[in-house]
Amino acid sequence: MPGYARAEQLGRQAVELEPRDAWAQHAVAHVLEMQGRRDEGIRWMEGNPGWQQDNFLAVHNWWHLALHHLARGDGTAALRLYDGPIHGHLPTVVAELIDASALLWRAEIRGHAVGDRWAGLADRWAPHAASGNYAFNDLHAAMAFVRAGRDDALRQLQQAHEQALSRDDDNAAFTRDIGAPAVQAFVAFAQNDFARTVELLHPIRTRTNRFGGSHAQRDVIEQTLIEAARRSGQTALARAWVTQRESVAEQRRPGARLRPRSELVHTA
Repeated sequence: MPGYARAEQLGRQAVELEPRDAWAQHAVAHVLEMQGRRDEGIRWMEGNPGWQQDNFLAVHNWWHLALHHLARGDGTAALRLYDGPIHGHLPTVVAELIDASALLWRAEIRGHAVGDRWAGLADRWAPHAASGNYAFNDLHAAMAFVRAGRDDALRQLQQAHEQALSRDDDNAAFTRDIGAPAVQAFVAFAQNDFARTVELLHPIRTRTNRFGGSHAQRDVIEQTLIEAARRSGQTALARAWVTQRESVAEQRRPGARLRPRSELVHTA
């Protein structure tokens, strides 16, 4: 049995045995996300309330539900979840701040107005601006800082990146290979320099796995790249990437015919 199908089967069985198993709920949520099964994803997350409280993964699972709503074009539902279980409790835990940044950024690039939500989120990220411990976290902090106009915190973060690059540890590689160019690209996007965003993100598009996070979390980078390509007039390139994404998602779905990789790659 293919990996996604097996993961979904075991996850559903685990939740049937223990409805409060948030990790099993989360595993199936990832399968449905990666296969683009949006309506099923909403039904899966809303149909079992066992995961929704008293566990560390609750906020992240709410985030998965919000992604499905966004993908269906329902920004109102997604932002309602942001104001409620995702960010309504004013989190300070970094993992929950990541979910908040990622949701607001995705909503905005899809054309949904988020109002003044960035300001409060940036305030909660500010104590972590100078940590420089993990490039994946830094990218999500930078989203909040640049959208909220917190140039002071953004400078702290960029200085922390410079210090991180001088160290001999894993995060130095994460920052050099993915984190620093990604932060520069997201800043460029916020400044409407979409051509620069494409220039920075295109080279790292296929290797973002090097700095952590899940496929679903890292997808914000590709979504930003595609939107930057559109806004910079590189429409053929944007269409090629969208076609490839849709083909890969289709390939992952139950009963899909396995096709050669060459059929999934389109060039402008």
